[in-house]
Amino acid sequence: MPARPSTPRELAWFKSSYSGANTTECVECAHAADGTLIRDSKRAGGPMVHVATGPWLVFIRSLTNEAPTSRTA
Repeated sequence: MPARPSTPRELAWFKSSYSGANTTECVECAHAADGTLIRDSKRAGGPMVHVATGPWLVFIRSLTNEAPTSRTA
């Protein structure tokens, strides 16, 4: 498991601009040194998913219709 330099409370969590106004269906992301963390905004102390930087960039580029630079995980 990769080392995490910060605890989840020290990270700058943010919600997507596409999150619903009623905040019932939101995820939050935080950039970490070794990738991106994702969590349910209603369960800030709950489980998180860690995505390494490379796969995260492929995912984001796929959302913006840019050609992915890599398909490796």
